[in-house]
Amino acid sequence: MLAATLASMAVALFTGAAVYVNVAEQPARLALDDGQMLTQWQLSYRRAAVMQGGLALVGTAMGLAAGYRYGDWRWLVPALLMFVNWPYTLICVKPTNDALHRLASSTAGPEARRLVARWGWLHAVRSALGVAALGGCLWAAS
Repeated sequence: MLAATLASMAVALFTGAAVYVNVAEQPARLALDDGQMLTQWQLSYRRAAVMQGGLALVGTAMGLAAGYRYGDWRWLVPALLMFVNWPYTLICVKPTNDALHRLASSTAGPEARRLVARWGWLHAVRSALGVAALGGCLWAAS
C-alpha cells in the first residue's frame, strides 16, 4: 500500500502545482510589464522545474512499483502519464524555455510576451497529464 500512497501523493502534488501555475501564476505573470513578466518567469521556472521534474519521477517510479507489487496493471496508467511529462517537456517545451532564458529582462518586448504566453499553453498540457494521472490513481485505488 505504501507504493500506491506515495504514487498518489506525488501525482497529486505534481498536478496541484501544475494547475496552480496555469490558473494563478501564469495570468498574474501576463499582467506584468514585459521586463517584470520575463524576470518572474525566469526566477519561477528554475524553482518549479526541479520540484515538478522530481515529482514526475517519483510518481512514475512509485506507480510502477505499485503495479508490480500489487499485480494491478491499472497503476501503470498514472506511471506512464507521469513519465510522459519528461519527453514532452524535453521535446516540446524546452525550445521555448531555452528561448526565454536567452532573453534579457531589460530588453524584453513583444517576443518575450509571445513566448511566455506560448509557454503557458505548453504547460497546460503538463497540467492535463497530471489531472489524467490523478484520475488514474483514483481508478487504480478503487
